[in-house]
Amino acid sequence: MALRIALTGSTPPADQIRDQIRGLVTTGQLGADERLPSVRQLAADLGVAAGTVAKAYRSLETDGVLVSRIGSGTRVSATAGAAPRAVVESAQGLARAGRGAGIDLDDAVRVLRAVWADGTPGEPPPEEPARE
Repeated sequence: MALRIALTGSTPPADQIRDQIRGLVTTGQLGADERLPSVRQLAADLGVAAGTVAKAYRSLETDGVLVSRIGSGTRVSATAGAAPRAVVESAQGLARAGRGAGIDLDDAVRVLRAVWADGTPGEPPPEEPARE
């Protein structure tokens, strides 16, 4: 599990950890019942306090993404599922386009929120031109 956190910036490290783990589950990179590192191990790997990781894990447990059991550690919940492949691929396309345009993640999220809010429910995405 490859996580990166920025100790500087406006997003607290626990929120970064939570969001990245949720993203790994949503994209299918972490599957149902897959075991996560212990709180201590992930904290050491990321160079943060164990309480920071514990806070992220607790939040994900509350949301039903993770399940912790004494003796078996913390695992991805059996009910946590990946997003449909088309959604993941579209998100990957947005990430590539955003990086290519030189915008940061926060700006890309703002674009997605604006497009999402303006979308018509049930409206199919525009056709992409055929690639040769």
